Amino acid sequence: MTPNEIVQQLTSSYAVVNFSKNDCWMSVVVKDLIFSLGVGPKVVELDKHVDGLGIRDVLRKFSGTPEPIPMVFIGGKFIGGVDSLITYHL
Repeated sequence: MTPNEIVQQLTSSYAVVNFSKNDCWMSVVVKDLIFSLGVGPKVVELDKHVDGLGIRDVLRKFSGTPEPIPMVFIGGKFIGGVDSLITYHL
């Protein structure tokens, strides 16, 4: 499966998907916020995933940002990163 197919499969199979990195403080904030709302997202830690770099490249192209992590999808739709998620939460 290609990285693009992995992203497509995950975002269409789970209600909430969080593409994240263990060593990124923004990723920690996003995970904490989502879990505090009682949501159990599919968390994909790109620094641990075998195709992490390829998935990150797909997300970079999708988002148009040089560093697309964290990236949250809800209902298959791209929501954004930490700023967008906090804005939606408020």
